Amino acid sequence: MPELPEVETVRRGLAPVMEGGVITQADVNREGLRWPFPPDMAARLTGQRVERLRRRSKYILADLGSGETLLIHLGMSGRMLVSGDPLGVFAHDHPAAQKHDHVVFHMENGARITFNDPRRFGAMDLMQTATAADHKLLAVLGPEPLSNDFHEAILVNAFKGRNTPVKSALLDQRIVAGLGNIYVCEALFRAGISPKRKAGRIATARVSALVPIIRQVLSDAIDAGGSSLRDFRQADGELGYFQHSFDVYGREGAPCRRGGCGGNITRIVQSGRSTFYCPVCQR
Repeated sequence: MPELPEVETVRRGLAPVMEGGVITQADVNREGLRWPFPPDMAARLTGQRVERLRRRSKYILADLGSGETLLIHLGMSGRMLVSGDPLGVFAHDHPAAQKHDHVVFHMENGARITFNDPRRFGAMDLMQTATAADHKLLAVLGPEPLSNDFHEAILVNAFKGRNTPVKSALLDQRIVAGLGNIYVCEALFRAGISPKRKAGRIATARVSALVPIIRQVLSDAIDAGGSSLRDFRQADGELGYFQHSFDVYGREGAPCRRGGCGGNITRIVQSGRSTFYCPVCQR
């Protein structure tokens, strides 16, 4: 499932053709994906100007001139692909319709944005912009890791007294929003912290040091266009490249890249998910 860097990469790719643009026609080709689409979604989107395109955690939010906000979640295999861009950013002509093109936005500037989702775990919803933060999917989220709301004191306080492994704590979206399996593994490696260590038993200084490390891992991934493991594509159809920089994720049995370590990357399962780490230098 795309994590924060992949969603932010898609948002940045969509912004040049969607932000400030008008949706002249919205085609909705099925009743819903993970859950039903909101009533009259096509009619409520058609003719609306996209005032702002933003991201919250792993969701893309399009604020519309109508006072509503379109919430988009890519799910496991969802892609938002741009074609026919008059700005010259995208070189792709409009492709023929595909089987899993579930929602298509025709923009006034000639661009077309297609939401394609073979597995149909993606989602869209409409809500009032003024109360968007109260939406059931957004109200439970913790601070954005790249914002000023995420800082050392916040994480130290969140970890205090927790008996869960630090890997599980960082995946808890109520503690910090948008982190997923890949980037938690990578951040813990850079911090030298074992994913098995109990969150509440990590020294305050080490917890505080995690904050800038998390930010740097996410920033590095965004700069590389995210990570393409299976289905992820950027808005122009290109792959992300951060997977070539993984220190631990997916490297089971490979030598640790930390100089002088001498260990090998190990995979364990935590809460049903694969965790990759170096048992020698992550303590």
